[in-house]
Amino acid sequence: MAFAPVGPEASFFEVLDQHRASLLAALRRGGGEPADGGTRLASSSEVLASIESVIQDVITSLARNKAPVFTIDNRSSWENIKFEDSVGLQMVPHCTRRKIKSDSPKSVKNFALILKILSIIYKLVQSNTHATKRDIYYTDSQLFGNQTVVDNIINDISCMLKVPRMSLHISSTSKGLIAGNLRYIEEDGTKVHCTCGTTAVAVPSNIQGIRNIITDAKFLLIVEKDATFQRLLDDNFCNRMSPCIMVTGKGVPDLNTRLLVKKLWDTFHIPVFTLVDADPHGIEIMCIYKYGSMAMSFEAHNLTVPAVRWLGLLPSDIKRLNIPRDSLIPLTKRDQMKLDSVLKRPYVTCQPFWRKEMEIMADSKMKAEIQALTFLSSDYLSRVYLPNKLKFGGWI
Repeated sequence: MAFAPVGPEASFFEVLDQHRASLLAALRRGGGEPADGGTRLASSSEVLASIESVIQDVITSLARNKAPVFTIDNRSSWENIKFEDSVGLQMVPHCTRRKIKSDSPKSVKNFALILKILSIIYKLVQSNTHATKRDIYYTDSQLFGNQTVVDNIINDISCMLKVPRMSLHISSTSKGLIAGNLRYIEEDGTKVHCTCGTTAVAVPSNIQGIRNIITDAKFLLIVEKDATFQRLLDDNFCNRMSPCIMVTGKGVPDLNTRLLVKKLWDTFHIPVFTLVDADPHGIEIMCIYKYGSMAMSFEAHNLTVPAVRWLGLLPSDIKRLNIPRDSLIPLTKRDQMKLDSVLKRPYVTCQPFWRKEMEIMADSKMKAEIQALTFLSSDYLSRVYLPNKLKFGGWI
């Protein structure tokens, strides 16, 4: 069942349709993608066997009067990361590893926490139940200390077992929002109908469980900040550009928001664009959607969407639109360090237009928030800037 057309005339989407055709042609040249979107979940029996193997190694070490050790791929070194334009940042097959020793004062607590969370995961998988990361933290909040400790250990376990985090029966609370021409059924049978109105729907906490996804959207717009996302909804942008989908991860995206964007791309192969601040932080957030992050590089195939394009705000737009200097913000020392870091990333080599935009920012030593466009008019972003960019192919 198609959505009722309320947006611009079909001719408006001509350049978008051409862009989508080029994306599909590139996919065919590359051999296409698996029908399931390239995400392979490990079965419950595989997860249980992997955990049992780890515990067996612990028992064997103890039987030999040796201190047990967990060996985990080092996720914090660029030396262990390779880049492929079709996938993004991923771990090299034979990377350096770090040892978490049970007889070392520095790592004994971490060793014990890994054992505890492995035990929790084993029970969850065995009983076919699920828990959130927050649930696990509250099983012994004093022992864990803070939520970040739990989050990092879960990622370490996923990396150590070579099992997607989704297969561990641990979910995280979604912070992202979605609006537009989209509907689906959640795992528990709840029918969700996203709309182009002034309210958005929370990104599901179990992306793998959603089914019967229906959309006729011409494009997907990822919006960096919640405030900009809400402003676009208030300005009726989603309706006027219908059929479309808008998503925000409210800053650095959580896993579920990234999984949703990935699932929509794999299922429908519609153009995906990002709207971020013209600053180093915004650029890095865009890169996370497109190429992934170092910390989650072991799961790149399940999370990255290399087809993402940078729609705005481009540093070159600042000069082109004559945005006054007093609407801009000087780069801080931290901004400059972040920009230098991004410019050294392996994916910048294959993105010369991105590099040029970042060099414009570096030369000007200024950054701009999307809100700087309000200097032109309060609704310039939704009525002029984005429609023109979409209609005339103003992305890189």
